[in-house]
This record gives sequence, C-alpha cells and structure tokens, in this order.
Amino acid sequence: MRSDSRSIGQITRVVGAVVLISGMSACGAPQDDATVTDQTPTRAEIRHADGRYQLYLNGEPFYIKGAGLEFGDVERLALHGGNTFRTWRTDNNRDTGQEVLDRAHRNGLYVTMGLEVARERPGEGRGYFGFDYDDDEAVAEQLERLRAEVEKYKDHPALIIWGIGNELNLGATNPRVWDAVNGISKMIHEVDPHHLTTTMLAGVSPELVHEIKTRAPDLDLLSVQMYAGIADLPQRMAESGWDGPYMVTEWGATGHWEVQQTPWGAPIENTSSVKADSYLERYQTAIASDTTQLIGSYVFLWGQKQERTPTWYGLFLPTGEATEAVDVMHYVWNGEWPENRSPRLESALLDGRTAYDGIYLDAGQSYPAEVVSTDPDGDELTYLWEVREESGATTTGGDDEEEPRLISGVIDQPAASRITLTAPREPGPYRLFIYVFDGRGSAAHANIPFYVNE
Repeated sequence: MRSDSRSIGQITRVVGAVVLISGMSACGAPQDDATVTDQTPTRAEIRHADGRYQLYLNGEPFYIKGAGLEFGDVERLALHGGNTFRTWRTDNNRDTGQEVLDRAHRNGLYVTMGLEVARERPGEGRGYFGFDYDDDEAVAEQLERLRAEVEKYKDHPALIIWGIGNELNLGATNPRVWDAVNGISKMIHEVDPHHLTTTMLAGVSPELVHEIKTRAPDLDLLSVQMYAGIADLPQRMAESGWDGPYMVTEWGATGHWEVQQTPWGAPIENTSSVKADSYLERYQTAIASDTTQLIGSYVFLWGQKQERTPTWYGLFLPTGEATEAVDVMHYVWNGEWPENRSPRLESALLDGRTAYDGIYLDAGQSYPAEVVSTDPDGDELTYLWEVREESGATTTGGDDEEEPRLISGVIDQPAASRITLTAPREPGPYRLFIYVFDGRGSAAHANIPFYVNE
C-alpha cells in the first residue's frame, strides 16, 4: 500500500497425496518473520458431487473468502476473516514470490498466485504488452520463463492455485492466446501435480467460453472479473454455457467506465458508504447465491492504488485507514460486524451542489463546502480536505497511473467539516477530496469533480 504524507482439464482433477500442514495459525494470527522451511505442498482439488462443485485442500472442504492483494496488509486480511488472497504475478518488484507466500503462510492464509502472461493489447506500467501469439518462438520463450517460476514456488504450502495471466481477452483478437494458456496449464500439471490452474477473464460470454472450452480444456476452472455488471453474473454464467466450477477473482466498486460523467468527461466516484452498500448487495446477489459452481471470490482491492483517483478501488485509504467496505467484508466472511465500525458519509456538497450537478467555478473566487458524516460507535470524527488536478489517464485494465498533483493553499480550514474553497487560478478540471477519520483506524471518503472557468 502506497503512503503519502501529504494526504492521505475437465475440472474434477484430483492431484497429489493428502498431507497435513504444520505451522499454520488457525486464528490467522501472525507467527514470525522467518522464512518458511516447510516445503510440503498443499493438495488442492475440485470435487463434483450432488450437482455441486467444491474446492478441497488436503481432503478438507474449503470456500474461498479472499481478496486481491499485492501491497496490502496481509495481517489485517487474516484478522478480518479472509482465508486467501490472489496476486497478479509472482514477484511484484517489492516482494519476491517466496516472501509473499511466506507471509501468507505465517498468517494462516492461502494464495492463488498469478503468473504474468503477455497481453496482446498495448499497455503501460508493469507487465508484457503488445505480444504476438502468432510468434511461436516468443510463445515458447514465455512458456519456459513461466516454467522456471512454477518450479521455484510449486512446493510452498501456502500455494493452492495458479492464475495464468490476467484479463488476456481484454483488447485481444487473436484466439491463439488460449492455445498458449492451455500449453501453460499442461506444463504446470506436469511440473506441479498438487495445484489447480485457472485464467482470469474480463467478463464472460458464450463466445469466450466456447474459445476456452475448445482451445484451453486443460484448465481446472474459470475465473471471472466484473464490477457493476456482477449483479447479472448468475444470468451471464448460465447464458455462457460454462457448466464447470469458477471463481470471481475481481469484484468491488463500480468501475470508472461504468459511472455517470460530468459535462467535461470526468467520471463521478461513489462515496465510501455508497460503495459499501453496493459491496454487500453484490456479494449477496451474485456470489453467495451460487452454491453449485462458484467456489469463492476475491474482492478488489485489499490495499490502495491510483486508478483515476487514489480512492476508487482500494478498501483502504493511502494512509492505511479501513473504509466501510472492509466492515462489509468482515460481515460476509464472519456473519457479524467488526467491533469498530467505520464512519458513514451522508453527504458532501460544494457550493451547495453534489458531484452530479456539473460544478463550474470561477478562478480565484471563494465557495463553501461541507460534509455530513456519522459514526455508528459515537467516535469523535476529524476531517481532511484537499484539492487535486483531475487525472488525465486513459489507461485500461488497471495499468499504472501517476497520482494527480496536489493543489495547496486553496482551502481555509482543511481539518473542519465546513470549509471555504478558493478556486485555483489555473483553469481546468479538478477534484475536491474529503476524508473523515474516527481515530480508531477507520475512515470515510468522498470527492467532487469541479471545473474552473477562465
């Protein structure tokens, strides 16, 4: 999690032999920071009985209560009742795959580990983009690169599933990508007989499922990623023709491509409370409702990232505070709410208007803004306001973005619930951010896009 001091095959394959895991913490409490020396792999399998698919680990049924996590707090995931997390790659440029798996193991968690597979689409940031799947030599080189990664981590007891690529269908036209995925899956099953294979898809459709069934039959299960559209997931899966097991490996806030925009094209982000309400509804409607094919899900994102804003997808603020969506995940994983509840944000106004009103301001002029928030536990609330330039990013698929520039000196009392904003002198699009803290590690947030006229 980034900190900023200024602001905040057919699918019933049975693999391996039954083993017991030593050194795991049943309650999810961290053990120590030593490297895990136990190299007894966990046996993962999917069984189909009485019309239902069920994941088993070492012969015991296991339902995935997971989160997408790259730089987030593993210990807090365990303490909130999560039992597994997924990654997008083995080594994330900060921690090695060994360190990621060791930390999971010390906290009693399992890992669906991502393998970085090249994408046909162009892109920015980490990863492999602009790949030609008609280039047999490049495909073979990629297979050998991934073989080395699988060999390196295959015996770690925290590992349960290999995720082959992420949203390889996004912006892709060459179906041979699925031939490559099938080759990677076959390689994994030869090298690592203990773990399952999947690939993460952006959405699902009959055409996509047909390609997977035809070209990548070695996969053990599918993984689907959807945001606002997840409300229709049961219907989409039924229409797709996929009758095997699957996971939801990304779901959460409404995507920035799915929301209403301002007149100048800025996407309007939901408040943390609106997001939390939607998390609960989406989990109950699309995930908990499927008891026959769905073996679990990974909420996105357990941590924080810049994607259009610093708060859009993370369940935590850049400064580490948990939002109301964390409370929701605690509730669905444990059947009860956490002891400390996050503040609830009731409204945020700029010049008496909401984010949906298309707010234009005059440069150098002063305007009132206010936030109304309550705390379920009666905690005393504190506030922080800031203004940032509007993001100019046009990236897709979660590619890396730069955090927009912070504008200083335009808010008179940034720690109050009511402030006066002086519109920046430079014309253009901006956002006013408000953060509400309960002093106990939880927070609420909202932001309001506005445009400064000349």
